Amino acid sequence: MYPSVNQKLAQLPPDYPTDMLPAIRDAFEKRQQTIVVLDDDPTGTQTCYDVIVLTSWRAELIAEELRKKPAILYILTNSRSLPESGAVAMAQEIGQNLKQAVRESGRDIVVISRSDSTLRGHFPAEVDAVAQSLGMTNAITVLIPAFIEGGRYTIDDVHYLVENQQLVPVSNTQFAQDVVFGYTHSNLKQWVEEKTNGRIQASDVHAISLDEIRTGGPEAVSEALIHCADGNVCIVNAASYRDLEVVVMGLLLAETTGKQFLYRTSATFVPIRAGLASSKPFIPAKATHPSANGYLVIVGSHVPKTTQQLSRLLERETYKTIEVDVAALLTRSDSSLQVNEISQQTDQWLVAGENVVLYTSRQQRVGANSLESLTIHSVVSDFLVDILQNLSIRPKFMVAKGGITSSDMASKGLAAEKALVLGPIIPGVPVWQMAEGSKFPGIRYVVFPGNVGDEAALETVCQLMDASYSG
Repeated sequence: MYPSVNQKLAQLPPDYPTDMLPAIRDAFEKRQQTIVVLDDDPTGTQTCYDVIVLTSWRAELIAEELRKKPAILYILTNSRSLPESGAVAMAQEIGQNLKQAVRESGRDIVVISRSDSTLRGHFPAEVDAVAQSLGMTNAITVLIPAFIEGGRYTIDDVHYLVENQQLVPVSNTQFAQDVVFGYTHSNLKQWVEEKTNGRIQASDVHAISLDEIRTGGPEAVSEALIHCADGNVCIVNAASYRDLEVVVMGLLLAETTGKQFLYRTSATFVPIRAGLASSKPFIPAKATHPSANGYLVIVGSHVPKTTQQLSRLLERETYKTIEVDVAALLTRSDSSLQVNEISQQTDQWLVAGENVVLYTSRQQRVGANSLESLTIHSVVSDFLVDILQNLSIRPKFMVAKGGITSSDMASKGLAAEKALVLGPIIPGVPVWQMAEGSKFPGIRYVVFPGNVGDEAALETVCQLMDASYSG
């Protein structure tokens, strides 16, 4: 039996009483910096609004955006879809390009490695590669997986996920059984030791406690960070937005002493680091150019929550559906004929005003090891990309379900090098608007994480988006 989330939160010290966002924003603006977020899948934009996300990391493109002096700039790496060696090589390349872009633009940056709040991703390899390429090997890695919008809290160094109003240690969830990024510990100190294969012992990992945050405030947090050894890992407990505000203010104070920090965090932390409110909702305005075409939903995620949401969507609404048989796809030497058939059928339905749901068969296929599993993901994703690339009819809007799926559909299927993040349409589900130069310029594109929302969330998002194109 797991503890009740409400009961556990009620037992904690009260939130720090002062709203820190104005002070953070003032300090951040005076420093004339841009927060560059290296996002290992596109769902990390789920708490931000009115920011640019790049799907390419060409130095010239990064410099061009930095010259505009944005508070936040996302670079979508999709590194979670790669083996560790590929993720490391990519991180090193991006780090070198960032250094060049900083020189060319004259803009100072703060780097955040944004990853999954359920602890899946290439840690510490990815962060270490960024630190090395940026010359920040003495920086303290600040680990903050708390994702307030999604009910992910860190309390007494243990990371929890809220399920059925109970606090479940993440190591007891299906996410810890991930075939590529699995783990056995919910205590973040022990998790760091596990993920570093003992290079960093749990006893050497520093922690910022909720007592320090809520009782001592920014000064106590700063003091703790100052005493953290260079090159070490510091985990942060957090169970509210205010906790993260206090931590950011403490980090800013500690930076004035010369301390350097690299961040490995969830999405909640990103806007707060700039002094901005997290998760300002996107309310779709009436479309300027209404479309009579149908909309397109592509579902690649296999987590149980996605399957439940897909079932609910297809039960409640009338859609034209296409199921991709993954087992058959993996045995096929040439899938081009099937790609053409599906693309042509989808075009016919869309132009007739029919809404289309394209989804993979629900039985997940895994390999004998993590590399084989990633290869399977890649084959399926490439197939979906080919279908999107072959479409000639522009959907009214698009929804892509799953991190790898939504990334590949954006960067490869829609050939988008840049997009504007409009904001979350429901908590944790961001809407992008594709830039000129993409396959469908200006199309609204919903990036729907696999593990976010209740059973009706996918249906709700489609209804909210569709309403902006009616009447």
